[in-house]
Amino acid sequence: MSREIILYIATSVDGFIAKENDDLQWLEEAEVEGDAGYSDMYQSIDTIIMGKRTYDYVIEHTETFPYPDKKCYVFSSTLRGKNDHVEFVNEDVVAFSKKLREQEGSKIWMVGGADILDAFMKEQLIDELIITITPHLLGSGIPLFKGKNPYQDLKLVNTQRYGQMVQMHYMVMKEA
Repeated sequence: MSREIILYIATSVDGFIAKENDDLQWLEEAEVEGDAGYSDMYQSIDTIIMGKRTYDYVIEHTETFPYPDKKCYVFSSTLRGKNDHVEFVNEDVVAFSKKLREQEGSKIWMVGGADILDAFMKEQLIDELIITITPHLLGSGIPLFKGKNPYQDLKLVNTQRYGQMVQMHYMVMKEA
């Protein structure tokens, strides 16, 4: 049994996860009740995957690294080795993630960004999608999903309202 990869992400009503310049200020200003299920999701994982742009954003916008108790891999073509919090991976994200799925452990959170998510969608590597819709129409920006993804059936597990946000939790239906 391989480990599941989850996508836990927020998007605007018109399907953008960030503005063109990676600006997430709109998201930080959104009215939310509680933590929008973050704690429950976070407790279900032991590994985090993200791209270098997402990592740079996290480092630039947080005082302390937000995932100190998780194994964290950052895909980068420029950085190598590891630091106190992350290991930089210079190999193909899909091949690496397929190997990671076969290791012992809990769920894996694919944090972002858009290019890694696109690769995962093309290869059907996402097992669970937890998508929170925020009360914004951005008009343009970085889309949650890029085009030409393979068809996948989803099963709605839960919907939850968190203040002005609505969260949809789906499982990807895998062919037997």
